[in-house]
Amino acid sequence: MSELNDNQLIARYLAGDDRSLELLMARYFKPMYGFVFTYVKTEEAAQDVTQEVFVKVWKNLKKIDKDKNFKSWLYTVAKNTALDFLKKKKAIPFSSFEKEDGKNVLVEILASKNASPHKTSEMLEDKKTFKKAIGRLSAKYKTVLSLYYYQYLNFREIAEVLCEP
Repeated sequence: MSELNDNQLIARYLAGDDRSLELLMARYFKPMYGFVFTYVKTEEAAQDVTQEVFVKVWKNLKKIDKDKNFKSWLYTVAKNTALDFLKKKKAIPFSSFEKEDGKNVLVEILASKNASPHKTSEMLEDKKTFKKAIGRLSAKYKTVLSLYYYQYLNFREIAEVLCEP
């Protein structure tokens, strides 16, 4: 049954096959946990939020538009659940990554996507610095980067996730 696509698993679950839902959730548990962790930054919080995401999915699976991409919908639920969790925290503005000369380090790094590995390594003093900088971004910017670089969503899928209903 693992060769079935998401829509087939959903259809089977809605027809009464509980195992299909288990397979669907197992397919996305690790990616969801990783995605949520980029927001909440602790294992305990990521576990709690991920669990809440899957409870919401379970409760609303019958309502999902069959013409929409399940994966995009799932990431939207995860994003909104993580943001709800973080509402009490204050995000650091994107402008706080500016150097003394007024240039934004993150903008330079992101703009140099096609740069050679040597040039890229020169821009990044080390991997920790970049990860720490990403961690200081507001949830909105962090989401885009996480969906693209870690979850491998294309721009259309990212737009679907970020589109507010």
